[in-house]
Amino acid sequence: MKIFDVAANREADRVTVERQGITYYELMERAGTEVFLWLKRNFPDKETLFHVICGQGNNGGDGLVVARLLYESKYRVVLDILEDAGKPTPDFTANLKRINKDGIKYNNKEIYQYTDGKLVVIDAIFGIGLSREPEGSVKEMIEKINHSNAYVVSIDVPSGVFMDRKTNFAVHSDAVLTFQQPKLSFYLSDNYQYLKKVEILDIGLDRGFINTVETNYYLTDGFEAHKRYIPIDPFTHKGKQGHAIIIGGSYGKIGAVCLAAKSALKSGCGLITAYLPKCGYVVIQTAFPEAMAITDGDEHITHINFDFEPKAIGIGPGMGQHPETQKAFHDFLIRYKHPLVIDADGLNILSYNKEWLELLPENTILTPHPKELERLMGAWNDGFDKIEKMKVFCKKYHVILVAKDARTMVVYGNEVHINASGNAALATGGSGDTLTGIITGLLAQGYTAADAAVFGVYLHGLTADIALPKTGMQAFTASMIPDYIGKAYHEIESNHP
Repeated sequence: MKIFDVAANREADRVTVERQGITYYELMERAGTEVFLWLKRNFPDKETLFHVICGQGNNGGDGLVVARLLYESKYRVVLDILEDAGKPTPDFTANLKRINKDGIKYNNKEIYQYTDGKLVVIDAIFGIGLSREPEGSVKEMIEKINHSNAYVVSIDVPSGVFMDRKTNFAVHSDAVLTFQQPKLSFYLSDNYQYLKKVEILDIGLDRGFINTVETNYYLTDGFEAHKRYIPIDPFTHKGKQGHAIIIGGSYGKIGAVCLAAKSALKSGCGLITAYLPKCGYVVIQTAFPEAMAITDGDEHITHINFDFEPKAIGIGPGMGQHPETQKAFHDFLIRYKHPLVIDADGLNILSYNKEWLELLPENTILTPHPKELERLMGAWNDGFDKIEKMKVFCKKYHVILVAKDARTMVVYGNEVHINASGNAALATGGSGDTLTGIITGLLAQGYTAADAAVFGVYLHGLTADIALPKTGMQAFTASMIPDYIGKAYHEIESNHP
């Protein structure tokens, strides 16, 4: 799904009004109606009190539509309009006249007794056009919202969140109901505190415009993932499915190789070999009998040599940073010229030897967590700066970055793909090793490097989404991820035939 910037959002509105022969006022009615229907589905109890807080821009106009529809449906509604929140737009003014005509009271300064769980605040103060920090009475209102016991629903964006720069102060939303296309700001780690979940409401914007407009930013949902999915040929065999090798492990860290190798095979490749030190031989053969094993060194890898040509190689999980291992890695990079998947200690070794980045084969996939990414490319000022630095890094070294986070980003060239699957259950040791295995296994099957990264990240996250109702977040472990890969494939196939 394409992620739009402010200009694209506004152009989508303009084109829709022009091509569908409607007015902006009618488009505002559509948007407010979709928010109202969402509220009706999620809060059917007529005892719930809805406190709608509007600015005077078009976002506030959306809020007025919601307040009117709630009122007409006999819900309990309180309406406040913040006169300091922008100048009234024509469509806001038109909706305010309708509010007055219907006799809906607002700004009556009553003191309401709220019961936790019975109050829903509808935040319609600012939208995507915000250009300055909230201040004065508006800032005070946002602070009241943030300190209330209410369930907070923001229309389109949490008020105060900027679309093009770092946000310092904004509404803390429980749910953001955004229109038609997702916004980049929602997926930056700086802004996680402002929104717990995002729901995208279809308000019927012109589909032709959406399909043709260019963007460098995408949200990888189930539909996008399915477009990259390669179904299994019913007449295939293990040789055609590809042979992957996972290189890593050291004394005390053999589990990382086991997790990666098992995930690679479960992702669908035909054969898997683990290349690890001798101390891990019995472990891998016992824990994962489907894997073949090649050993080197006693407690750490000292050389990397094998007499076959695998379809894909993942390197780094549990590998350690012994000087002999670093030299073996360097010598391997000089010899090997096909795309790799590099994680964990492979990334750490590169960060200490940045000149080796020039040795990486084109389209190599690097899978750093935030600290590993910072060691590789340096610190960033905010989420927008982080993305720009990742783009520069990828173009300089001709690699693909899988920047792991609560919302993992896959960056290659100028494109940024933000993953929509997954949850906090993945914040557990070994989760990254399984992701390395999945992506390596997909490469072995013939996926392009970009598709392996984007699809692999989605598949990995989906395992946790499927497992969550059964395991809970706390009890979910990385060793469960391979067991849910098949269920994740099944969901992708069944939901997107």
